[in-house]
Amino acid sequence: MIIQLDGKTAIVTGSTAGIGHAIAHGLAEAGATVVVNGRTEQRVQQAIAQIKSKLPKAELKGVAADLGTEEGAKALIAAVSEADILINNLGIFEPKPFFDIPDEDWERFFRVNVLSGVRLARHYTRGMVQRKWGRVMFISSESGVQIPAEMVHYGMTKTAQLAVSRGLAETVAGTGVTVNAVLPGPTLSEGVEKFVEQVGQQSGKSFEQMEKDFFRSMRPSSLIKRFATNEEVANMVIYLSSEQASATTGAAVRVDGGVVRSIV
Repeated sequence: MIIQLDGKTAIVTGSTAGIGHAIAHGLAEAGATVVVNGRTEQRVQQAIAQIKSKLPKAELKGVAADLGTEEGAKALIAAVSEADILINNLGIFEPKPFFDIPDEDWERFFRVNVLSGVRLARHYTRGMVQRKWGRVMFISSESGVQIPAEMVHYGMTKTAQLAVSRGLAETVAGTGVTVNAVLPGPTLSEGVEKFVEQVGQQSGKSFEQMEKDFFRSMRPSSLIKRFATNEEVANMVIYLSSEQASATTGAAVRVDGGVVRSIV
């Protein structure tokens, strides 16, 4: 299968590292003009340079904006008024016991993980409908289906993304625009890698030992028994962005390594 996205403009939020960066790279490789987003200009330019080093002909644009705020969303929309592909990848996580999570954290997680995508989808999907083609995705998580006790507030936002994704897909039914959620399992993103390394340093264990312990105690249902790579998740997103995926919409597509035991 050859995926060609020439002539398409794609926005990938939170794309200076991790899954978002891998998605931006994959979309650029497929020929799309990709908007790279992060909170600081330095991080954005570093991410663009990394992609350019491997794809010298890539068409890239950087927009530094904190999309966890209304002002940040407006700044992105002002810089890029229309898009054919919108990947709502921006997200934060933080292990914290339920009884220790204050109201401010619940609100902050909702603003960053959910409302950022709602604001952008509300704007960009209108143009997609008018042009009768578009792709909108929310990068959710297996944690939206199997809420992790160690970070309930994170799981709540990932479930909310599933609801928004399905509801928007229903809203644009029959227009040529598809809306899907992608559910990665434990993935070796920048944040996860740093967290595992920090815990490993404290306990005196190697990364390999930490990985084995994590899947034995925290995600025993995993079938691959390892962290997925950012590229493995990105590959699914690239496919769902393509013309070939035109019959897939309103779906929660899992790239979870088999962590979720349900077969539907």
